[in-house]
Amino acid sequence: MIYGPHGMGKTTFGAKAPSPIVIQTEDGLGLLDVPHFPLASTYKEVVEAIGALYEEKHDYQTVVLDSVDWLENLINAHVNNNYEAKELAYGKSAIYAADCFREILEGLTALRNDRDMAVILIAHSEIKRFENPETEPYDRYQPKLQARASALVQEWCDAVFFTNFRVVTKETEVGFNSSARRGITTGERLIYTTEKPAYLAKNRYGLPDSIPLSWDAFQNALAQKAA
Repeated sequence: MIYGPHGMGKTTFGAKAPSPIVIQTEDGLGLLDVPHFPLASTYKEVVEAIGALYEEKHDYQTVVLDSVDWLENLINAHVNNNYEAKELAYGKSAIYAADCFREILEGLTALRNDRDMAVILIAHSEIKRFENPETEPYDRYQPKLQARASALVQEWCDAVFFTNFRVVTKETEVGFNSSARRGITTGERLIYTTEKPAYLAKNRYGLPDSIPLSWDAFQNALAQKAA
């Protein structure tokens, strides 16, 4: 899963993977010329797209789901339409939604294991307070998903990448013999691969802490670790 603020190039990253096809839950392809399913308007249509990739003959090597948080909206609508209000009380709606996410992940696992397809999940980010038992609470970036669903997806993924601009700090004089530090972006877009206080991330490949946001850079980093 690769997540971050909008407009970073997450979809472009997925579109550069080998022989991709996109399952759209949001209209985020823009002018990208990449094979894709029609924009899904229901949870069932996403399940059917995964089923088609499993059952039908094709040459696609990568499935890109864009995006997971918009898929969550479809799942929530599905849950609300299929259960009565009393069945959704006391947080049970999150449990039913998690079951839907499990069904999606099981389908993607089948594509990976039986059809030898790579899987890329795209998500947006949000800033939330993180209650760390070892320190004072602090804000950090994390995927824009409900907590139960987010934990399921994170556990399933081999890598959770956060993407953002590189930020450097600059100290400037503000008068009266004092100075202040300001964050300045360089415009360089990076993938952050290991968790820091500012963001949630992980990878099982032993990648560097950050790499340029491009499929080629990711492939090169993987190749260097495998060498």
